[in-house]
Amino acid sequence: MVQELISSKRVAIVGAGPSGCICAKFLTDSGFDVSLFDKGKFLRTILPTGGGKCNLAHHEFDFKKLASNYPRGEKFLYSIFSRFSTSDTLQFFKSIGVETYCREDNRIFPVSNSSHDVREKLLKSLKCEFIQEEVKKIEYAGNFYKLTSDKSSYAFDYVVISIGGHAVFDLVENLGIKIIEPVQALVGLISEDNLSELAGVSLKNTILKVDNKKYNGDILFTHKGISGPLIYKISSIYARKNFPYQISLCFVSDIDLQDCLNKNSKKEIKNLLSDFVPKSLGVYILKSLNINPETLCHQIDGKNRNKILEQLTNFVININGKTPEGEVVTCGGVDLNEINSKTLESKKYNGLYFCGEVLDIDGFCGGFNLQNCWSTGYVVSESIKSVV
Repeated sequence: MVQELISSKRVAIVGAGPSGCICAKFLTDSGFDVSLFDKGKFLRTILPTGGGKCNLAHHEFDFKKLASNYPRGEKFLYSIFSRFSTSDTLQFFKSIGVETYCREDNRIFPVSNSSHDVREKLLKSLKCEFIQEEVKKIEYAGNFYKLTSDKSSYAFDYVVISIGGHAVFDLVENLGIKIIEPVQALVGLISEDNLSELAGVSLKNTILKVDNKKYNGDILFTHKGISGPLIYKISSIYARKNFPYQISLCFVSDIDLQDCLNKNSKKEIKNLLSDFVPKSLGVYILKSLNINPETLCHQIDGKNRNKILEQLTNFVININGKTPEGEVVTCGGVDLNEINSKTLESKKYNGLYFCGEVLDIDGFCGGFNLQNCWSTGYVVSESIKSVV
């Protein structure tokens, strides 16, 4: 039996992730009767973020520059970030007892360096009803919404869907709302070539080229291919690019190799290369070119010099997949054309809202995806308040 409406302020939030919880916080603080639904542990998805330390946000306070870190949703976020910024995020967490600090790489973390601490304090601040049930169906009945879970049925004036990017989207698709098929983002890439000998080798400030575009950052070779901050960025930008495709790496952008050979004529070539790249990478390059790593520099002829230089400045890797390990972000979700960018309300249904990673919005590593959750959760709460 459907529970009767008891006021004009009953709100169901389906999905107790970061966006759903912050939305519940702002609504309950304003006197709304909120029921927070989740089939599992509430706010569990925040626990692995930032390697368990919870990278809450990024030290960027210009909303347009902040939005530029989202391959999907950049312009859509302008209005949202102008209303709930990085400053607002920090102020919010301070208000619930979470002090923060900024690292040298501009990532913002709680002083406790603990996702568990953030989870505990945010949940403790909520005054809503926690319902650990799986919502199976949402129906619009004209003047209210009927929610059917695996245990009961309920009625609400407003519904907020914040089920995240890994959820089954049947709830949304059954309402006739278009879903962009989710795919992995922010993941390592699998190489067609066997690079296992280089596993563990890391390089900073590497220039990467793909489709005639250049990017710069840090990389890490793995047993399956390549990873690291720069690779996560590439996997995000090219999340829907068809495999296989090629990337090329420039390890040394300015080098006169012949001059180096001349000045180090008695040195083994592997030791010369170790001045520019990790020794294991230098040895790998030499072996791939059938050059004995112990060859003295004065024995390297012009042909082999050019081959070595080519590998240092244009190291080609054939990419044929993504690694599934550690996946926490997806590209895809509710089509933004279905949503009012000012209110995050469905264009098809009054009183139905979306926030967080259920939307087709995703950002790079560094606190950007959580910022999307905090900001969209706030905007939904303000939108609901404005119509009551």
